[in-house]
Amino acid sequence: MYNKLAPSITTYQMGHLITAPPLPLTANAPLLFRSSCKIDNFGLLSPPTRSLLSCYKPSSFGDEKKTRLWRSRVSFFPFFSTKVEDCESIKQELVESIAPLDRGAEATSEQQERIDQIARKLEALNKVKKPLKSDLLNGKWELLYTTSQSILQTKRPKILRANGKIYQAINADTLRAQNMETWPFFNQATANLVLLNAKRVAVKFDAFKVFGLIPIRARGSGRGQLEITYLDEELRISRGNEGNLFILRMVDPNYRVPL
Repeated sequence: MYNKLAPSITTYQMGHLITAPPLPLTANAPLLFRSSCKIDNFGLLSPPTRSLLSCYKPSSFGDEKKTRLWRSRVSFFPFFSTKVEDCESIKQELVESIAPLDRGAEATSEQQERIDQIARKLEALNKVKKPLKSDLLNGKWELLYTTSQSILQTKRPKILRANGKIYQAINADTLRAQNMETWPFFNQATANLVLLNAKRVAVKFDAFKVFGLIPIRARGSGRGQLEITYLDEELRISRGNEGNLFILRMVDPNYRVPL
């Protein structure tokens, strides 16, 4: 899907984009931050026809082995095609459901529950079993939806929230991550990742930039965990160690996180 920092800045955590002024940094919710030829009415056929069919040999169209292989192909490909179509239709349903919700800020509890259920359907079809070893993970992702209140800040006036796009970049090969906020604060945070398994990382932020310009060292704060539960070329679903859900889409696969 932190120790207190000086007021009037916005900072991030993996799974959290934290905006201020003023805002404590906590480690509670990391971010971010797809048998043939059967005759059903055989009993209705006339006796001569039944006799003819009972004497039929597969060799009429090739040997029996080839016939079995052909039948297996007929049954396999429709199943595979259906699974792909199911994955794409679930992705479309998920994206359409979150589109009007202002990254989750406008979501009711019922809508949150429905989106979580759709996300779980997609997670069950995840083909990338080791996302932290996949090149599909590398690049810049845009946050489409989250349940993290540290990011949404729904109790604040909208003018004091991050109203522009929010991004997270990950480079699995260098184990680096970066959270980037746009209008109106333009704050950034970078972090080191520690592999816990093929899906989960621990996160330790090491630097922040206020308004994208003023650097601040992290002083060892900003820790959390992030699990990647679905990944393909277009979409990523992640969950934080406190259960927050994050849905992101790929915008730049060539982006590299600063070392």
